[in-house]
Amino acid sequence: MKIAFCASEAVPFAKTGGLADVTGALPLALEELGHEVILIMPCYKQVRDAKAAIRRLKPDIVSSVIGEGVRAYFIEDDFYFGRESLYGDKTGDYKDNLKRFSYYCKRSIDLLKELDFSPDIIHCHDWQSALVPVYMKTLYSADPFYNAARTVFTIHNIGYQGLFPREEFADLGIDWKYFDVETLEFFGRINLLKGGIVFSDIINTVSPTYSKEIQTSEFGFGLEGVLAKRRKRLFGVLNGLDYSIWDPGADKIIASDYTASDLRGKSEDKKQLQEICGLPLNKDVPLVGIVSRLAEQKGFDLLSQAMDVICKMNLQIVILGTGDAEYHKLLSGIAAKYPKVMSLHLKFDDVLAHKIYAGSDIFLMPSKYEPCGLGQLISLRYGTIPVVFKTGGLADTVTPKCGFIFQRYKKDDLINSLKDALKAFSAKDKWNKLIASAMQCDFSWEESARKYARLYEEAGKVE
Repeated sequence: MKIAFCASEAVPFAKTGGLADVTGALPLALEELGHEVILIMPCYKQVRDAKAAIRRLKPDIVSSVIGEGVRAYFIEDDFYFGRESLYGDKTGDYKDNLKRFSYYCKRSIDLLKELDFSPDIIHCHDWQSALVPVYMKTLYSADPFYNAARTVFTIHNIGYQGLFPREEFADLGIDWKYFDVETLEFFGRINLLKGGIVFSDIINTVSPTYSKEIQTSEFGFGLEGVLAKRRKRLFGVLNGLDYSIWDPGADKIIASDYTASDLRGKSEDKKQLQEICGLPLNKDVPLVGIVSRLAEQKGFDLLSQAMDVICKMNLQIVILGTGDAEYHKLLSGIAAKYPKVMSLHLKFDDVLAHKIYAGSDIFLMPSKYEPCGLGQLISLRYGTIPVVFKTGGLADTVTPKCGFIFQRYKKDDLINSLKDALKAFSAKDKWNKLIASAMQCDFSWEESARKYARLYEEAGKVE
């Protein structure tokens, strides 16, 4: 099968979040299954700064290769993409994002023809590429080159929709008849994500539970009705984890490697983490790790209510991440109040993240909603037992055999679930069984790629 990925970011070229991890790893897994895959994305400043070998193909196109033969193509336009950041700066989103990404989408479709790459599937990701299926069904519908192509649209987080003023609709280059309640109009504004949902042949999200949640008013962010209309074409495929990066048995960053059959190295990792974080060296005190964006979605409204109680338990806690200023201030105050209990690191630090996953006993991830989640997948791989709220991908990946789940998004439920984890930690036989079960979980990209291949086959049946 010939597959073209259209995504606004992908590792190792440019990244702001988990979207880039997916669009960097999934093409490689599909290639392993024998599919021919290309990737098309904007040529940001980050791409030029990346260490990948890049060569010029056309006046406005450069290319590189990932994996054995997945070719990545980058659309150059310094006015649109030669900026310090991908989507905005400290003042907010770039004001011309509609023009930037409508240009990217049109140029991506044209490039397929220029490359003579006639895809079976064009796999688009999030609002930045949502105009590709829109244009395929409008501007390019009469071009026979694209007749066989079907579009798959992945929603990574429905909270980000690409909303723009009605006055900018002309910049899309399509008929005004598409600015209506059935297509791109959303409470008087343009909604690009809605366009992707309406015009794609198949829609999916990044976990089965999240695909159901977004059809409800609680999690649908206003698009639940649109999704309900397309529910027969809506699927959930769980993201995978790149085990070549996240492997405690071969992790060069952590103090000591370990495996499910030999956990001795994990105690050394815990000791090093306590040293780095200035916490008392005590192997018998459970160490709780958090690696997260500090935001309400990630459960920090709940944590802020519970943190005083948590810090009075018999535990230590390490938090790594950045986010909303209110949580920076609140957590800084708590860390100052409990210096022997909490170690706070308000930054992005990949090295420290590896050490937290390896050296912690418990991984706390109380997200209010979580499309898939990466943290819990990593913590399972590292035998660091997750405590999570039952939502989205967390509900699909954490079971009582490998973690602790609280059912209601309430402070007391979070506290009680953490208490259950601490109690289990004190019973070493039970704890070691949990670790073994966690480390045996398989969330590799190979399995996810097989499910996507079946989804592509389903898209191919669409008339």
